[in-house]
Amino acid sequence: MQILVVDDETDVRDLFLQRFRREIRNGEMSFSFAFSGEEALTYLRAHQSEVLIILSDINMPGMSGLDLLSHVKEEFEMPPTTMMMITAYGDNASYQQAMSLGANDFLTKPVDFAVLKEKLQHLLP
Repeated sequence: MQILVVDDETDVRDLFLQRFRREIRNGEMSFSFAFSGEEALTYLRAHQSEVLIILSDINMPGMSGLDLLSHVKEEFEMPPTTMMMITAYGDNASYQQAMSLGANDFLTKPVDFAVLKEKLQHLLP
């Protein structure tokens, strides 16, 4: 399962690689990282058929995660199966907006990796 993590905090990369090292080693999951919404779109245009899940921060400079979500839903005929939004602000307005734009799930920071792993395991083929 190919997962694209989009977050302007670059230390997220090391955190995900550490927390999912067993799944990566077993070949269950593979992670790519983009550090802006714009970078994520560029990556998706080149690797569209490979990405099954996008985990995106909402609050990023430039293109927000919600903007990215809109672009993905509009631009790609076969959008990734699942798009999960992650935010430090677990407010109801952000949740409602993400869901109305087509997000499949919504997580708050700091990310509970046990919960995230469980959600991702349910998506494994």
